[in-house]
Amino acid sequence: MAGHSKFKNIMHRKGAQDKKRSAMFSKLSREITVAAKSGMPDPDMNPRLRLAVNNAKAQSMPKDNIQRAIDKASGGDADTYEEIRYEGYGPGGVALIVEALTDNRNRTATNVRTAFSKNGGNLGASGAVSHGFERLGLIEYPASAGDEEKVLEAAIEAGADDVESDSDSHSIWTQMETLHEVASALEQSLGEAESVKLAWKPNLSVDVDEGDAQTLFKLIDALDDDDDVQTVWGNYEVSDEIMEKLG
Repeated sequence: MAGHSKFKNIMHRKGAQDKKRSAMFSKLSREITVAAKSGMPDPDMNPRLRLAVNNAKAQSMPKDNIQRAIDKASGGDADTYEEIRYEGYGPGGVALIVEALTDNRNRTATNVRTAFSKNGGNLGASGAVSHGFERLGLIEYPASAGDEEKVLEAAIEAGADDVESDSDSHSIWTQMETLHEVASALEQSLGEAESVKLAWKPNLSVDVDEGDAQTLFKLIDALDDDDDVQTVWGNYEVSDEIMEKLG
């Protein structure tokens, strides 16, 4: 198990403006509703729903909002959402995986394709880039959870596979099948995580220069601004110096 890796969390999010927060709550609510519809409406009996609820709580989503999203799943007027994954390439040859929940496949496909084409990217066929990623569990803690050694020891004890720490956060990786078990064990030693999710981890990362990084982040922001898009993953690596220049 590595204590540190150059690889950084590859999900890019913009700042926490009110508008962005509202959009985030909307996406969290959609995931909760879909999770509740896919199984029991009880988080204790439905691992996917428990994961969605915990992530919503980590983002300070009000309990009433969470309950409404669960209740919506059992209502006759609940929307039917389809899970779709899009794959493509961004500036600099960066591989991107876009996860969406949509009630209109044509609308979402058009929006995603437009975002790629307008921002130096190309949308590929299913499977175009996912072969270069692993589907794993990801548990994230802020740096305040403990120093690198403490988190590493807790992760080993909990049965995690890898830890990546930097000045801002700790990313703890597990197998998909053991995500909930490891997360529960870590909660006993480190407290509640910022997020617990299934993630796409690239086997190799691509270093991106300043010009490509600027266009790449525009592409990711365009995708992230779409209501149907839940998460954007990529295999890019951007240096701290370039990140500071881009603000």
